[in-house]
Amino acid sequence: MATSPPRYRDLGLTVGMLDPGPNNAITDVDGVTVGVTTLIEGEGPLVPGKGPVRTGVTGILPHADIGAEPVFAGCHRLNGNGELTGLEWVRESGQLTTPIAITNTHSVGVVRDAIVAADMRARSDVGAFWSLPVVGETWDGTLNDINGFHVKPEHVHHALETAATGPVPEGNVGGGTAMICHGFKGGTGTASRTLSADEGGWTVGALVQANYGRRERLTVDGVPVGREIGPDVVPTPYDESPTSPPPGAGSIIVILATDAPLLPHQCERIAQRAGLGIARVGGAGEHSSGDLFLAFSTANRGRLASYKDDIAAGPFDVTMLPDAAISPLFWAAIEATEEAILNALIGAETLTGIDGVTAHALPHDALVDVMARYGRGPQPPA
Repeated sequence: MATSPPRYRDLGLTVGMLDPGPNNAITDVDGVTVGVTTLIEGEGPLVPGKGPVRTGVTGILPHADIGAEPVFAGCHRLNGNGELTGLEWVRESGQLTTPIAITNTHSVGVVRDAIVAADMRARSDVGAFWSLPVVGETWDGTLNDINGFHVKPEHVHHALETAATGPVPEGNVGGGTAMICHGFKGGTGTASRTLSADEGGWTVGALVQANYGRRERLTVDGVPVGREIGPDVVPTPYDESPTSPPPGAGSIIVILATDAPLLPHQCERIAQRAGLGIARVGGAGEHSSGDLFLAFSTANRGRLASYKDDIAAGPFDVTMLPDAAISPLFWAAIEATEEAILNALIGAETLTGIDGVTAHALPHDALVDVMARYGRGPQPPA
């Protein structure tokens, strides 16, 4: 039986001040599920259309019946050299009406179309239904035959149909399969934070597809890890691939979920804080980076009716958190994003892709040693 890769806290390390949820994952928000399809095939020289293949798709469902019961949502752009489809409708309506998927840059179209097809299959043949899915991307062409268009509709359907609660696969999985983060192997990561009862007891979960950042800027709990474990210690894939974009040119998608009762403008404010979590790890929202974030609240599920169905004309009630009580959720979003990136780095394994180019994993022993030298190492049992 395959074992799950280690996570940041498995190394005895902590980050932030708030407590994680039971799974330390976006699925700690009740109803949220995640599924992945991972495609790893072939090795050797790049043959466009044949491989090597190192890619996939990640699916996130706010709840099982999102097509009929939208949730309030908001979004934010730190830097816009990327794509997260459907955001104009999120901004206009303040609602998320479909599952979310994340894949590679050149597979956004097929993933979007597959979600549209699934949405339409769930509806009557009678009616002018339409769908505007939310699909994000980051570029995996350093390791993957990205122009081979290897992600197919059935891969999208598999990710959505197998989406589950509980622990979430991390590292070289789903859309994050071939991603690179701060010059190390990156990918998919998740984390959560739960507020104290005095602050409402709400949960915020984050899921990231981390494919950004310069090595020298990687910072872990304030420690300059990227300078301590530089390319002279662990090479970057950019040293081997003359066709790769320059270091720091990649992107990151961040999806934030919460059970706190937030209206759309409040979800947007939560989404903005993902950028601060990225900054804490050393991200800068560089010119060639696509740093796109979406946050949604599951609290008013069942009160919102889909625009795809007949909607009663009368008003209805929703709940919201006072703006004066929202700051603890900001911190939860920041810390969950930060640790999700670290979990992506720790969960990733060294991966060789096209033309023998290798993205090396962040060595766990070296990380623990650096953290200890800076006074941030594993703490002895109480």
